Amino acid sequence: MTIHLCPIKFSNAALLERVTEALLHRYSVVPLELGIELDSVFSKERGQYYSTQIIADAVEHANPLDGKLLILVEVDLFIPVFTFIFGEAQLRGPVALVSVCRLHEEFYTGRTNDNLLFERTMKEILHELGHTFGLVHCKSWDCVMHASASVEEIDIKGGGFCEECEKRTLH
Repeated sequence: MTIHLCPIKFSNAALLERVTEALLHRYSVVPLELGIELDSVFSKERGQYYSTQIIADAVEHANPLDGKLLILVEVDLFIPVFTFIFGEAQLRGPVALVSVCRLHEEFYTGRTNDNLLFERTMKEILHELGHTFGLVHCKSWDCVMHASASVEEIDIKGGGFCEECEKRTLH
């Protein structure tokens, strides 16, 4: 499986390199630059970016690609029914979107922890990619597909797919 990795408004080169190396253990990774402009999906009222529209804008770019399109951003994301989200993906579709904005430890404590940021980012990437493979939320806390409404829940859940979810990603 090929993952087309597309950072948009993403300045953390060290994190991007670590993510790419980690993904290469599981997938073929191809960097990709898209001409997607995020300003049009910014909500002044919320001070956040509407993730569903980012995905909709990316679909036309993803359709001719072989594999999945993974978009990484540093901006804060929302969908109308939630205060914020860490990411969004098309169930059985080609596009996954992950924001690292609220994955930074300094967002909560003021302290930087690059290793924790990397772990959280990888969990959310695998979670959103799992949705593109058709996986729904898993009941097992050991599985990366367990739903996470807070960063604490991301920290608690496992860093990989449980056995059942792993089998489903292979089909």
